[in-house]
Amino acid sequence: MTADKSSIIPPVAGSPLPLPTVGDGAPVDRAAALPAHLDGLADRARGYVEAASSTNTRRAYASDWKHFTAWCRRQALSPLPPEPQIVGLYVTACASGAVGGDRKPNSVSTIERRLSSLTWNYAQRGQPLDRKDRHIATVMAGIRNSHARPPVQKEAVMPEDIIAMLETLDRGALRGLRDRAMLLIGFAGGLRRSEIVGLDLNKDQTEDGRGWIEVLEKGLVVTLRGKTGWREVEIGRGSSDATCPVVALETWLNLARIAHGPLFRRVTGQGKAVGADRLNDREVARLVKRAALAAGVRGDLTEGERALKFSGHSLRAGLASSAEVDERYVQKQLGHASAEMTRKYQRRRDRFRINLTKAAGL
Repeated sequence: MTADKSSIIPPVAGSPLPLPTVGDGAPVDRAAALPAHLDGLADRARGYVEAASSTNTRRAYASDWKHFTAWCRRQALSPLPPEPQIVGLYVTACASGAVGGDRKPNSVSTIERRLSSLTWNYAQRGQPLDRKDRHIATVMAGIRNSHARPPVQKEAVMPEDIIAMLETLDRGALRGLRDRAMLLIGFAGGLRRSEIVGLDLNKDQTEDGRGWIEVLEKGLVVTLRGKTGWREVEIGRGSSDATCPVVALETWLNLARIAHGPLFRRVTGQGKAVGADRLNDREVARLVKRAALAAGVRGDLTEGERALKFSGHSLRAGLASSAEVDERYVQKQLGHASAEMTRKYQRRRDRFRINLTKAAGL
């Protein structure tokens, strides 16, 4: 589900744009329509607003708005204008599992995301929601105190795990070659799953691309459009062709005969043909999980426990946990704004490398 274009363009001062319908389809009072000669600029403005956030983010915003407006409809309440008391009741219902269709209470992180989505949606309608109002802020503080749990982290796949996972893939099949390249590029680059599948061969080749590559003598330069703007990621050549991400990518591109557009695509025709469309980012998570299970990673756990341990984030966490270099280089590679965020990805780092107790003289 994606947001309708008219639902993501904010009113412009002095020249109000028409507002959207709410999630349940009920019409919202609209301001006077723009003059016809400004329609082109309005369309372009909508495009820029869409570019300000990722497709997944817009999908989540639209889904959460629909969830909220459906709850309002069942309670005979109006979602507009924003009423902190109504929003406070809504988040209480989410925490209590009292929202239709939800089988269990929402987690604190889910409620936080829903609240952020409401704030964004209201802002686009020119009707800001005051999250500091006591009906919201106090309720959220109580929800956090009552229901918050430590974050559930995915297992990091370490270099030895990646090597074992590669051995489970068929080197003689196009799908196996593609999956090898995805695992190695994702791990060595510390890339998000959406960044992996969002890559094109060269700049400005597709409308939905999130970056492109440049193969150099010493490695691969990946240019990415991330959450905080553009960044470059350097992926050096490996010590062995068998585990080199650049060699794996070059092999896939050559045998798949990809000369333009998305790097990673579906393999069809019983594994003998390569499609034109890029993979969905969920395929990365499925690949990591499937390969980790096949390789016996974390064999000390039950099959069910292991299935919950791995996802696309396992690649980023693996690089952060295994790269024995200055932390700032890992932070730059992952595209994090702070070292603290990078440390959250380091599953096996030496937590007591700096001992302040001894440093203080005890």
